[in-house]
Amino acid sequence: MLVRHGFSVVTAADGEQALEMARAHRPDLILLDLILPRRHGFEVLRILRDEPATARTPVIVLSNLGQERDVEQAMASGATAYCIKANLSLQALVEQVRNSLAAAAP
Repeated sequence: MLVRHGFSVVTAADGEQALEMARAHRPDLILLDLILPRRHGFEVLRILRDEPATARTPVIVLSNLGQERDVEQAMASGATAYCIKANLSLQALVEQVRNSLAAAAP
């Protein structure tokens, strides 16, 4: 869906690969799940925020973890937005991506 709307997409299979891809590709925005093999999404988010190259990159958390503490932890850790996958349409995801990119534009 994102590609059909003109976005370039690079994917990672696990948290470690996500960090490698973020470092190598310097994306304009990162969609991050929390339940990942090798490195949990909260750890990935913390590392992204700690590294100068990705510290300001918008990160939208996409997860089915919908408890308030999960949302609060992600937002406190620097997520731009938190979306619950089960409640999110593909069109709403595209709009969230657009809005996050627009907000991050200089």
